[in-house]
Parts: sequence; C-alpha cells; structure tokens
Amino acid sequence: MQTHNEDARALIDQTLTLCRKFGADSAEADINTGHGLSVNVRMGQVETIEHQRDKGLGVTVYIGGRKGSASTTDFSAGAVEASVNAACTIARNASRDDCAGLIDPEYLAKNIPDLDLCHSWDITPQAAIDLAVACEDAARRTDKRLTNSDGALVATYTGSHLYGNTHNFINGWDWSSHNIDCTVIAEENGRMQRDGWYSKARDQRDLDSVESVGKEAARRTLSRLNARKLGTRSAPVVYEAPVARGLFATLITAISGGALYRRASFLLDKLGEQVFAPQVLIEEQPHLPRELGSAPFDDDGMTTRRKHLVRDGVLESYVLSAYSARKLGLAPTGNAGGVHNLVVPATGQDLDALLRQMDTGLLITDMIGFGVNQVTGDYSRGASGFWVERGEIQYPVEEITVAANLKDIYKNIVCIGNDVDNRGNIKTGSVLIENMTIAGE
Repeated sequence: MQTHNEDARALIDQTLTLCRKFGADSAEADINTGHGLSVNVRMGQVETIEHQRDKGLGVTVYIGGRKGSASTTDFSAGAVEASVNAACTIARNASRDDCAGLIDPEYLAKNIPDLDLCHSWDITPQAAIDLAVACEDAARRTDKRLTNSDGALVATYTGSHLYGNTHNFINGWDWSSHNIDCTVIAEENGRMQRDGWYSKARDQRDLDSVESVGKEAARRTLSRLNARKLGTRSAPVVYEAPVARGLFATLITAISGGALYRRASFLLDKLGEQVFAPQVLIEEQPHLPRELGSAPFDDDGMTTRRKHLVRDGVLESYVLSAYSARKLGLAPTGNAGGVHNLVVPATGQDLDALLRQMDTGLLITDMIGFGVNQVTGDYSRGASGFWVERGEIQYPVEEITVAANLKDIYKNIVCIGNDVDNRGNIKTGSVLIENMTIAGE
C-alpha cells in the first residue's frame, strides 16, 4: 500500500539523507498529515465548528548507540535541516544505550496489504450541524424528564501516515475516522443523571444513524434515574461490553515490554503460564479490513501478524517493540505503538443471557477513576450500573466500588458474551466474573 502523497515520500528520503550527512549511523523519520471537521451543538444551537489541518515530521537518529529525536511542523528545507541537526546534537550528548537502534532488517514489512482504512467524508459544516441537531433532538424528545444536554458531536478526520528508515524502507497508509456522539441529562425528583452514546467507524456508511445514537443516549440516561446505593457484599459481576474493554487494556499494559523490563508488572515471568480461565482466548488480528485498530506494520516498520496472546487461558505472547525486545533478550512481536485489533471471542450468548446465567449480582455499565496497581494487580474502581436478581435488572445503583486482584479476576471469568463492542481497538462482549467485592454503604 502506498500513500497518495509522493511529496511526503520524497521528504522522508531527503530527511534520511540529511541524517547521514550530519553523521548518523542510522535514522528513522515519519510524517503524519491530516484534515478534519468537528461540529458541536447543544440545546439545538451551534457551540463550536472546528476545521483541523495538521502536519508533522518526526526524526530520530542513532550515533554510536546514542539516540536523539526532534520534530517540526515546518516542511521547508531550512526547518527540516535544523530538526535533523537538533536530533544529532541531542544524540551526541545522550547516554549510550546498546538496545537503541532500528529494528533488524529481516523484520521489516515487505508485503503491505491494503486494509481499506481510508474513506473520506466530504461533508459540509451545515450538513454536519444538521446531523448533530437531529441526533440531540432524537434524544431530547424521547422523554420530558430529559431536561438538559451536554450536546451532540459530528466529527470527521482523514489522515496519512508515512514511515521510513535507513534500511531503505519507506511506506505508509491513508486512513479516516468518523464519529457521532450525544450526551444528555435527565432529572426526576430533584436528582439528575447523565449518560450518552456514540458511534465510530472508518467509513461513514458504517456509522449508526444519528436517530439511533440519540435514542440510545436517552435510554441509557433515563435508565439511571432513581439510582440507589448498595450495602457492601461479595457477588458475581457482569462488565457491559464498553467497560469490559478496560479489563483487557490493563492486560496489554501488563504484558508490554516497558512494564516487563522495568519489572513493574503483575504478570512478570508468566509467559507459558495459566493467567486466565481456560475457556478464554485473546487474539491480535491486525489485518481486519476497515477496522479502527488495523495496521499493516507497527511503529518500527515491522510487519504486523495475527497471533494468540492468550490461548486456553495460557499467556502465549508478550507485546514488544524492537527496543523492549532487546532489553528482554527476546524477538520483537510487531507491537511498537501497541496492539492492533485485540479480539476476545465469545464463549456465550448475549447480555441478557449473561444476566440470566449470573442470576443475582451487579451489572456494571460505567466506571470512574483508574484504581489499578500494575505491579501487584490490585484493582479497585468506582462503578455504577444495575442490581440484578433472578436474571432480571431490578434497579440502578451508584456510588459503589468494585475490588479484587486482576490475577483473580482473569481466572474467574465465567463467560464472555457475543454482544461485541466494535467501536475501538479492543473487541469484546460483556464479561461475567464469578465473584468480586462490592463496597457500598
């Protein structure tokens, strides 16, 4: 796959040539450009209209095991030369690091698949305003208890990413991202609740309709009215799909090279060991067409590939860049910059079926704060959601905290639903946990 901008390719080539001229043993550079439109409305009135136009060149050089980086938004010859000179000056004054340097050439991507990631949305500001107003109206007219709004957003962005290094590698891809978002406020008996919903996709044709986004924002907000507090107890817990992603995001942090070589992970030295319930499979699928997390190669230029991170509950792979792999004495995994489409296949049916399977317990639909200790795995976060009995939602709950250790949470996963949330890089359904501590009144 090649980006459409040949000028950018020439600029990368010129930048790398300059790096060698200034004494770099090796170098890498990337160019990111893009443009977008974002419209916010609130209570039927336009609040902001933003046009974005971005560009940036970043360059990193290596001189005798020392690393220096600089960047510029000015692509003129003088500015680029000044940036390369700055990077080289920094490198000459940096400490030596034998793990620093480009990825070995054999790992570089050779066949670049077209993943269908760019679908620009040629929408006018007025058309975006009309969609945002329609989205908010769909939410507000649902119920008279919806007395206020945090507004609706319609946004589109189209960009281009190009990476090159002195191993004669230059490649990249064009991409797009579009979203519709709505948040409303409901009031009853003098108490207020706020919630929302959004849709996000590479192709605007894959977005949910503005009416459905608005109505779902309204439904979720109204369902939180008259929330109660719970007494402290232990009970099964279901994480609704949008919040269940956080459980697996924490896993990725724990098995990432930076945490591992700093010895700051609760999953240190767990490769090949059982860390999840035996029915859990977690895959990275970087080449899914049109998906938000797809990428043909990582930030080092290494080809991305499908692989199991967890299979039958056993941790099979870390998440490593070229640098972290060298620090650990391992091979890189194509994960410089993170994972690309983490997929957690379902082991059960939809959310209603998970609630019936749970019988009595807590359904979490929103989380507050980030109470996770990455070194010990201790987990304690504020939450709100619904109390469930006999498999049916009874009433909304708020001002509670759920706590456990992530090592126990992962091993106590009973079931993963098929209600997959596809709006991000982590694709999972709702998750049923056997037991957690719920702290309340």
